[in-house]
Amino acid sequence: MRIAQIAPLTEAVPPKLYGGTERIVSYLTEGLVELGHEVTLFASGDSITSATLAPMSAKALRLDPSVRDTNAPLALMLETVYRRRHEFDLLHFHLDYLPFSLFSRASTPMVTTLHGRLDLPELQPVFDAFRDVPVVSISNDQRKPLPQANFVGTIYHGLPEKLLTPRTDMAPGYLAFLGRIAPEKRCDRAIEIAIATNTPIKIAAKVDRVDVDYYEQKIRPLMAHPLVEFIGEINEQQKPEFLSGAKALLTPIDWPEPFGLVMIEAMACGTPVIAFRHGSVPEVVDDGVTGFSVTSMEEAIAAVGRVEALPRAAVRAQFEKRFTARRMAENYVALYQELAHSRAAELMLAAE
Repeated sequence: MRIAQIAPLTEAVPPKLYGGTERIVSYLTEGLVELGHEVTLFASGDSITSATLAPMSAKALRLDPSVRDTNAPLALMLETVYRRRHEFDLLHFHLDYLPFSLFSRASTPMVTTLHGRLDLPELQPVFDAFRDVPVVSISNDQRKPLPQANFVGTIYHGLPEKLLTPRTDMAPGYLAFLGRIAPEKRCDRAIEIAIATNTPIKIAAKVDRVDVDYYEQKIRPLMAHPLVEFIGEINEQQKPEFLSGAKALLTPIDWPEPFGLVMIEAMACGTPVIAFRHGSVPEVVDDGVTGFSVTSMEEAIAAVGRVEALPRAAVRAQFEKRFTARRMAENYVALYQELAHSRAAELMLAAE
């Protein structure tokens, strides 16, 4: 198939550091190329891909201080894709609802993967207006706030099979917190769990500008405890050692997490996950196999003493079964073919 992947321009594909959506777009794009498809990636000019890159900005907008109006390159990208739409069998957007108005009126089949939270009230009238636009959820739980949306599938994220692998030469000796320090991620809970179990905790996380005050007031004072080590943001190359050395990854979230990429990163390294049962957690964590899905601090604290009974090889095996990029790409191809067939049938009926 001739497939267009249309990515956000905020970060490169893949991102230099943090950027969940752009990472998934990269893994999917590379997976589609490996499956033999002709893929064009519309993204920032500093993106790296084996597909055909259509640069829509010189570099990631977040890293380009010369760009003061970030909507302008995005508007131009949408127009560029529209003018080139006949070159493709399917257009796959990763821009939330932005393409709906223009591309729902086009004959080329399209689909949008919704990567973020959908429980915001301002989304309701948008999806009321575009009930027929096909969208993909990244977990079944993510769909709940928008029952009127035209969900055509749930496709879980995946990682390249060899991107993160277990370091079997390491003896797990601490708890890990990975990703982003923000109120909904509840790093404070992770620290409390570590202290309650007298277990060291290493925190590898970024602090976004909007969360600096929260970090300074709520989290930084907790870092003074002797069991706590704050590492800061880490890259892909550092994750296998960081995660393999952990007894468990703590994900004590307090919000409807749409997917939770860090959980499958841990599983790829054979590391069990202890996560609070919100959002996608029950779908991603196989309770008693890849970790434990808990509902309280008491359950989380108790789970720390149980994770060592989970075979790390079994955790890795479950990752390979459920969360590889190849599995993700194959699922998307099946969906693309279905959408292309349906769109062709619709156009044929309209022409009669």
